[in-house]
Amino acid sequence: MRSIITNILIFCCVVSCSVKYSLTGASISPETKSFQVNFFQNNAPLIEPGLDRNFTNKLTDLLLNQTSLELVKFNGDLIYEGEIVEYRISPTTATANNTAAQNRLTIGVNVRFFDKNNSELDFEKRFSFYFDYPGNAQLIGSQLETALDEIFERITQDIFNSSLANW
Repeated sequence: MRSIITNILIFCCVVSCSVKYSLTGASISPETKSFQVNFFQNNAPLIEPGLDRNFTNKLTDLLLNQTSLELVKFNGDLIYEGEIVEYRISPTTATANNTAAQNRLTIGVNVRFFDKNNSELDFEKRFSFYFDYPGNAQLIGSQLETALDEIFERITQDIFNSSLANW
């Protein structure tokens, strides 16, 4: 009986050494040491200045904070690239006077992910999220910052989960 338990423990140790895990749920192979995030161009029909830079920085920051991988400019083991393809404001509900009671900002990002050590994990996928705000409010200043922070947090976490948590 003791030898069975010992064999099981040895097997678990050997298997667990083949994949790095983190407290964030990421499963990263041991040979993966670095990542690069290429600039996400804003190709949406409606352009918000600085959106591309802010999104690229948010994704980079999330990967730096939730992994122990090194950020590189070229030849990363993991490569993130893509473009912002949607920035849209649309009414979601109307008042009796045919004006918007609530508006929705939607941002969509097309992402291409490449894992140089395991091409089976490569993907191209669209991620999007939204922020609702009152119809009589203007989406400027701190209101816009709040909207972008919430949307970027959700999209970047979804990208992380799809690429590194294998969700």
